[in-house]
Amino acid sequence: MRVLGVDPGLTRCGVGVVEGTAGRPLTMLGVGVVRTPADADTPVRLVGIEEGMEAWLDEYRPELVAVERVFSQHNVRTVMGTAQASAVAMLCAARRGIPVALHTPSEVKAAVTGSGRADKAQVGAMVTRLLRLDAPPKPADAADALALAICHIWRAPAQNRLQQAAAAHAAGRRGTASPAEALLAARRPARTPSAVRSPKGPTA
Repeated sequence: MRVLGVDPGLTRCGVGVVEGTAGRPLTMLGVGVVRTPADADTPVRLVGIEEGMEAWLDEYRPELVAVERVFSQHNVRTVMGTAQASAVAMLCAARRGIPVALHTPSEVKAAVTGSGRADKAQVGAMVTRLLRLDAPPKPADAADALALAICHIWRAPAQNRLQQAAAAHAAGRRGTASPAEALLAARRPARTPSAVRSPKGPTA
């Protein structure tokens, strides 16, 4: 599986491509950052991110794009910019028919380091070790993008099994009432058949 990880941001959008399967050594194919000038208008910056994403998709042709899920922070302006960059990455992938997966920062940290509270230095060190690099990728946004790709490759088999189990469960329950429906049915008062009146015969 070849995955493009995206750590979204308006000023620096980290991107990294990792190839491999769970349980086997992974290979980094490329890593970098799509940058936009901080003094440019937001629409212009989003165009720059789109152009950068398209270039990475053209060059590496990933099978899936893994994007960091945006979560609430105290700095609303930063959240908005991150969300906008994330939307551009998802748009570029969807336009090409490439599946998109979202992972929270804690999911990525836990997958790569074993702790959902690991700091950026710990994530960078583990990415360097897992991909057998000479040094941690710089800046940290680039290392985070690789961590996203690694996280998805490792979690994909478990997610696929869960989806298959859910689909099989749903198929097995077709035509049967759900637990909620059964409970409602049990609470309904039983209906008694109304008396059947025989038609009046002819009067004598």
